[in-house]
Amino acid sequence: MSVRPGARFDLDDYAALVEAVLARGYAIQDYAGADPAARDLILRHDVDFDLQAAVEMGAVEAARDWRSTYFVLLRSEFYNLLAPASKTALLALLDHGHEVGLHFDASLYRPDELIEAAAREARMLGDWIGRAVTAFSFHRPNPERLSDSIAVPGMINAYDARYFRAMGYCSDSRGAWHHGHPLDHPALSEGRALHLLTHPIWWTGSGNPQRRIEGFLDQRTALLDVEAARNCSAYVPRRS
Repeated sequence: MSVRPGARFDLDDYAALVEAVLARGYAIQDYAGADPAARDLILRHDVDFDLQAAVEMGAVEAARDWRSTYFVLLRSEFYNLLAPASKTALLALLDHGHEVGLHFDASLYRPDELIEAAAREARMLGDWIGRAVTAFSFHRPNPERLSDSIAVPGMINAYDARYFRAMGYCSDSRGAWHHGHPLDHPALSEGRALHLLTHPIWWTGSGNPQRRIEGFLDQRTALLDVEAARNCSAYVPRRS
């Protein structure tokens, strides 16, 4: 018996999942062009951990002429957007024709600061990549953020009711389809748009979600070990 697309969680499986949705008469659209009442498919990726995993996923999409939006964190302990390798990753996503949006961590601000802070982070990210950032998604939003329609002038909120309620919404949060497989979503049988959220780290590496995070942390530790030695002659790499 063949494994259903979207069940194995690797990049080939991701491609098979998207192809299965497209085979039902769907067309990939960006946020601005997607119609909730049409068979439009929004491909969204929140990059919580690994920019290199995002680049790998972006290459798979570009090879099929698919365009998606990658939301990246400006304030994260897991990657530094100003680092040379990160800049290279962001430019690679743009070169593939994808959009880069802001993944906004509202927990770092007071409620009355959110609109100004999101706009400021978007400007900073846009200055860095040389392109206006026109969309944002909340990072690990609490229920209040999902019930409120936070409007930032000139930007699309990926959790706005248009994208989160009027369209079908499906996410691979925590490395599984906890709220149902995308191909079972009622939006597909109803002919409505589907807003598909994935996180690149769940589709690269191998093993269960715990093991994939461990693999990423091992890679980061190895990188920091090399960088520490490169920047300090008094340090001998532990992995030498």
